[in-house]
Amino acid sequence: MTEFALRQSQAEVLRYRSGWMGISAVPGSGKTWTLSHLAAKLLLTVDLQPDQEILVVTFANSAVDNFTSRIGELVREYGLLEGYGYRVRTLHGLAGDIIRERPELAGLGNDFRILDDEDANAILEELSFEQLNKHEDFFRHLISSDRNPKEVEKLMRDVKSGMPALLKDIASSFIRSAKNEGQMAADLAILQKSRPVTPLFQICFEIYRSYQERLKLLGAVDFDDLIYHAWKCLKSDPDLVRHLAHRWPYILEDEAQDSSKQQQAILQVLAEQTGNWVRVGDTNQAIYQSFTTADPRLLKEYLARPDVYSVDLPESGRSCQKIIDLANRLNAWVQTSHPNEAVRDSLTKPFIIPTQPGDPQQNPPNTAHSVELVTNPFSSEEELNFITRQAKAWLENHPQDTVAVLALMNARVNKIAEVLRQNKIDYVDILMKVPRETRETIGSVVNLLKLIFYPLDQKVAVKALQVFYRHFRSDDALAKVVTTAKGWLESLPRLEDFFYPVEADPLEELSYDDPETASLLADFRAAVLRWHQAAYLAFDQLMLVISHDLPLEPFELATVHKASSFIKIQMDNHPEWTPPELIAALSDIAKNERNFFSVNENQDAFNPELYKGKVVLCTCHKAKGLEWDKVFLTSVNNYDYPSGAEKDSYISEKYFILDRRNLQAEILAELNLLISNNPSAVVHPGIGRLDARNELIRDRLRLLYVGITRAKSSLTISYNTGINLAPAVAYKALWQEEEND
Repeated sequence: MTEFALRQSQAEVLRYRSGWMGISAVPGSGKTWTLSHLAAKLLLTVDLQPDQEILVVTFANSAVDNFTSRIGELVREYGLLEGYGYRVRTLHGLAGDIIRERPELAGLGNDFRILDDEDANAILEELSFEQLNKHEDFFRHLISSDRNPKEVEKLMRDVKSGMPALLKDIASSFIRSAKNEGQMAADLAILQKSRPVTPLFQICFEIYRSYQERLKLLGAVDFDDLIYHAWKCLKSDPDLVRHLAHRWPYILEDEAQDSSKQQQAILQVLAEQTGNWVRVGDTNQAIYQSFTTADPRLLKEYLARPDVYSVDLPESGRSCQKIIDLANRLNAWVQTSHPNEAVRDSLTKPFIIPTQPGDPQQNPPNTAHSVELVTNPFSSEEELNFITRQAKAWLENHPQDTVAVLALMNARVNKIAEVLRQNKIDYVDILMKVPRETRETIGSVVNLLKLIFYPLDQKVAVKALQVFYRHFRSDDALAKVVTTAKGWLESLPRLEDFFYPVEADPLEELSYDDPETASLLADFRAAVLRWHQAAYLAFDQLMLVISHDLPLEPFELATVHKASSFIKIQMDNHPEWTPPELIAALSDIAKNERNFFSVNENQDAFNPELYKGKVVLCTCHKAKGLEWDKVFLTSVNNYDYPSGAEKDSYISEKYFILDRRNLQAEILAELNLLISNNPSAVVHPGIGRLDARNELIRDRLRLLYVGITRAKSSLTISYNTGINLAPAVAYKALWQEEEND
């Protein structure tokens, strides 16, 4: 889009030169385009010193690559040198940059390790299981009361299968929330002296303390620690704040609705020095509160400040008028007519308006099939069959269209995939971004790379041994030898005595008792020592060295070469990245959290246009930021989308817990009371439950809005009755309005 084609709202944004500005952008309004152009415009018009950069902060790695590519193209067009005068970072990447300026302020060394989510979850699962076994009587009390013994025994089986995951989720939320409030385990230990705490709080606290001790032993921090320590560094050193504020005199923040309290505090302390802060977001698309400490109220408060210049980006050329009208009707109904008045703040203005004549992005035309609100009360199976028939018919009539089927839950997406597979309908599951074989190959290399950079981590070494001999899995005898070797390595007091023995080689003694195991371990050690000698190589080359020591199939070797090229691009785009950050990028692929279609950095994000004529399966959460010609929005019932009605049920209120107590809500409410030091407040079963329900309802209303606004030309919404379910109240209101019109 050229200068003369700017929309009025975009032109208003690009007139910005200084100060605090907030931008409310509707779905499909081109906020990434606008913010990229603003960054390029500032590079042209602001007199930056050689040591200064415009800082662009966003939410996801894929968005970093997108912004970097877009800004790079623009500065080339303007005749500027690409890569200079600007920096694009995720909030966690920025936090890492801040800590590395003065790691001693955070009590960290220069070589601190960033623990990925997979490893963090593994530690939490282990600690939660320990606490569950240690306090079995307490958890039995949570289900027993006046229930008869047979019922209790049945429920205890459910507790043992479901409670470890529930306790891990509760503890994870407890830890994230505590860190977001700036409270480490040692701080909570002091606060607990001021008032008694419940047994569940004490259990979560013990998990928190043990978790942090485990991280300390590993020389690691998790992603929440990054934010906390960056904030701590800034808070304790005004000179560091002045230094960084000078380096980044302009801060442009994307997806600001997803910022947490502490993430916002980091940017704010810098922006208070620079005086220049632009925040772009859409609180109507704030859908990550269930998984993070994101709080869309923070952006709302920022937009309402008298010293903030607020601009709307309301025009969107994504959807046809009928779909826009449906999204706006949902927005207006929620604000004015939702029966639960407490959640009427879920959606806010601006409403979406279509683009003007002459705009390069014209809205698709309305058709007879633009909006279909299915009122039939399908059973779960009937809805699956309906979707299958409709998707097949649509593809036959529109073979060049992009098509998506959206559901709220992963389990429902998997069921839809199964039915499509049975009916031989070609589909792509976004939950499976990368083929399993590709992920396993990259995961193997990741585990071996970890051993090079964390050579004294015993768990890493054991995992690397298992990966190194993964081709032995099909041979029972060899697999048994690998298991024995793992046990020997786990029992070794000092790992360095194995890799670099000084006096006696521990393998010599083992070779007398078990020569086969000793030989296997010796071959593994020899390979690791070769990798250590090659550690001076560039990271992408080191990957190739490792791969040549593995018995890889041709397609696996090609995958490693492709991953090496991908890493080379990341190194070029992010020269400041350390080996742990490069390992994290590979881990995202192995964990299916990052797409990996080619080595082209522009294809990091999922591109629906590559899958015309196929059905894309996706959760509403994963669909954010994407768009399709045809969208089927499914399972819009009062379980997936509750409203607060008497018969609604909630996913966080487990059936095996007495009175369906929301334990996560209770523990977070107790945590807030302890931190706020409110001596008159009483902790009781059920505390925080209503607030948690309303937060879930708000989240689901925003997800419904996101689902609707993914569709460009045609949208079909349906629901299923499951077990005694009904259509979601919001959905029923939409179809009743449609009938009245």
